[in-house]
Amino acid sequence: MRLFHISHTDLDGFSCQLLTKEFFKNGVFLNANYGLEVKLSIKKVLELINNLDKSEEIFFLITDLNLTYQESKDLHKDINKLKEEGFNIKLQLLDHHATGQKSANTYDWYFLDLNRCAAKITYDYITQEYGGFKDDDKWIKPLINSVNAIDIWLDNETFNFEFGKVLLSMISRVREINNVLFADLNREFRIFLLKKAATYITKENANIQLDNDIHKLKKEFLNTNGVDDTIDNLSAKYLVSSLEKIKDNLTVYYKEHKGLLTYTLGSISIPANAFLKANPDYDFFIDVGRKGNASFRADGKVDVSYIAQKLANGGGHVNASGAKFEDFKETIDYEQVRSYIQNKLNSLN
Repeated sequence: MRLFHISHTDLDGFSCQLLTKEFFKNGVFLNANYGLEVKLSIKKVLELINNLDKSEEIFFLITDLNLTYQESKDLHKDINKLKEEGFNIKLQLLDHHATGQKSANTYDWYFLDLNRCAAKITYDYITQEYGGFKDDDKWIKPLINSVNAIDIWLDNETFNFEFGKVLLSMISRVREINNVLFADLNREFRIFLLKKAATYITKENANIQLDNDIHKLKKEFLNTNGVDDTIDNLSAKYLVSSLEKIKDNLTVYYKEHKGLLTYTLGSISIPANAFLKANPDYDFFIDVGRKGNASFRADGKVDVSYIAQKLANGGGHVNASGAKFEDFKETIDYEQVRSYIQNKLNSLN
């Protein structure tokens, strides 16, 4: 079976994917917030399915996202078209948001339950449809009970609720790995933290112990060479290593100068400096935010204050400047950002 799983970008959404990763092992995993991200994620999955052999059994799962009625209608039409073309697809949506009621009333693949979080629904679905998890009581079920308690606010379940609060905070503050450039790594990081958190459930004052250790757990994931360091330095080294693996796809040019362009990375001073020192063939580094705010960094080979000023009336220092692109349109497609910036750079004298 080939799994495609789209889920939300919060604790509940990532917990759903923890479950499917544990049970199905392999698959294509995407995370989306509402609106454009949902539409583009569904579009990407449909494109991937179109390229598969029609003999494959396909399971398309959406969790913790309520589709609008129009989105549901469009998806239903697209899936039926693929089925008519010979694809073997099972579509299933598992959610708990009341705004999806009309879709749930219309389509049999749209399952809605307001009394359980999406992770709890997914856990029960896997148990009922596929026989459940091996040795689940050791860590999966208690973890999902805590996710459920905080997500639908069961504060009468004191232990689950208090432990869930720590889980919620932990997952919402994963900023060390960018979720646009490195979506898979970002997801892997969050699921790593959730699985580590599960080992605390049986400990005394579990919520407090986990809260105390989150920093240490993050460093454990980011530390790839066994040498301890500050989390900022570990994050920078991890990021540079990750960027180096895909740098050819992130490269832009200004005249004879080669630069690296990232999107929504944020706080680039340390990683940009580390990348430029580790990659002397690169002369500058640009990061663009969702609203068009941009940071420019260099290492003495090009004046980024000039580039920032000419590109978007920005400015600053020779090696560190900023600007805002007023005509920038928010997207989740990096290639659109690279094309936009490269066209701007090409226009400079």
